[in-house]
Parts: sequence; structure tokens; C-alpha cells
Amino acid sequence: MRGRGNSGIGRREAGGPENQEHGLDHGHRPGALTVVGLGPGDASLLPPLAEAALEAADMVAGYTAYIDLVPPRLLAGKTVAATGMTGEVARCRAALDAAVAGHRVALVSSGDAGVYGMAGLALEMLTAVDRYGRIEFSVVPGIPAVCAAAALLGAPLTHDFAVISLSDLLTPLPVIARRLEAAFAADFVVAIYNPRSRKRSGHLADALACAARHRSPETPVGMVRNAYRPGQEIRVTPLAGADAAWADMLTLVLVGNSASRLAHGRILTPRGYAGKYDLGNDSRLLQD
Repeated sequence: MRGRGNSGIGRREAGGPENQEHGLDHGHRPGALTVVGLGPGDASLLPPLAEAALEAADMVAGYTAYIDLVPPRLLAGKTVAATGMTGEVARCRAALDAAVAGHRVALVSSGDAGVYGMAGLALEMLTAVDRYGRIEFSVVPGIPAVCAAAALLGAPLTHDFAVISLSDLLTPLPVIARRLEAAFAADFVVAIYNPRSRKRSGHLADALACAARHRSPETPVGMVRNAYRPGQEIRVTPLAGADAAWADMLTLVLVGNSASRLAHGRILTPRGYAGKYDLGNDSRLLQD
């Protein structure tokens, strides 16, 4: 999920005055690019491996809003290359160029870097340009937004689910529509990234209408805005009452499957244990 910004790239030394050249010059040693998933944004959910990669880096590159998620102590004394929205190629190129020059670079994404994150673009560019081939490349996983939202909603993903982004910046809208139709028809729980923006104000309403063709009106729908960040908001409604206008680009939407229901105010998608075990009989559970 993204915020707003511009695509211009800026470099600065964290904790010091801005400058165009930080003086990074490590000779001809092999560089390294590590694509780092920061998790939802709360510092307590930053994975230890991600923290270690950030500590070891000479340079941290990323979308401005994601740089803001990095604890300041992990940026101190490092070069920071930040771009705004739609600046993915520019910041990826800056990170790769620095790695080629012999630096250890951390390219950050929120959530998991391999789920709608920078890992794919970095690897694609790495293989497209021969001179990038001599750097070390690795990916550090993080907690994806879909898992953060699911935890706040209860247990909506404990059976098969599909994840679909409604952003049509890179994927044609007819392709997105076909995927939604197929996922809802197959009775997947459906997690929706990038549900709504000012330019795409109607996409989520269309997705919920698609869900309504395959789900009962009582199907639970969860919306989580700013999961594990300041301003966190959670809304759970039946499908018939889901308000598409409430969501924005910082919201993740989860639509239950035909078995999903509310349990103690949370969304539960049963795995199927009740069909095999007497869940009210503790002694039988202990026997197995």
C-alpha cells in the first residue's frame, strides 16, 4: 500500500546536512544489494534479520514514506536515497549503481519486499543489465500487510485465500477484473491491496459488487487502515453494508469465503476441524 509523493530522487546523509555526494568510495570490493521488508511499520515488528541488514548497510534506498518507517538509529551516518511515488525505477537504479560501486545497500519496502514490493523490480533490473551481475543480491522477508491486517481482524486467512491488487498502474483493469471474478467464484477468501485512490475511486465498489455475485450478504468484510501504524483503524461489516468510500490506499480489505463468520467480534474462516473433531469435548482432542 502506498502513500503520495513525487518521483524525484534525493540523497542525504541521515543525521547530517543534505548533500549530493556523501563520499561513498569503497574501491573495487564486490557490492551487495539487500532488499529488505520492514513489516507493517511498528518498530517492534521489524524482523531481526532486517535490522541486521540495515545496520550493515552503507546506504538505504526507498520510497520516502517507507524510509520514515526505519528507526532513526538505523539510518544514522548512512547515505539515504529516497524517491516519491512512481519513483521505483529511479530508486532501484540508484541502489544498484551504488552496489556496483562496492557499497552495501539496503533497498527497503514496507511489509514483505516480495509481496508487491521492490524485490521483483530489483531482480528484474539486475538480470537486464550485465554490469549488475557481479554484486551480491539477497532478500530479507518481512510481515506482509495482508498478515498484519489479518492478525488485527482475527483469523480470516486460516483457509485458502487469494491476494489481488486493484492498482491498474502496471496491470490492465480487465486482467484485475478477471482475477477477482475467478477468485470469488472459487470461494477463496480475497485480500485486496491498493483498494482505492482519488484516481481509482470506483475500483473497490466494483470488486465488492463482484463479491456480492458469489457471496451471501452476511459475509464478513474487514477493512484495516494503517495497520500497526499511527492512525490505525479497523472496520468489520457484512458484505451488504461494506462502504467502499471508507477505504484508501493505506487500507487492506479482506472479504471472507462462504464459511467465514464472526466469532467474538473477530472474523473467523474455519479450517474444517469441526467436521473431524468434537471441538467441545476436550478429552477427545487430547486423545489425538
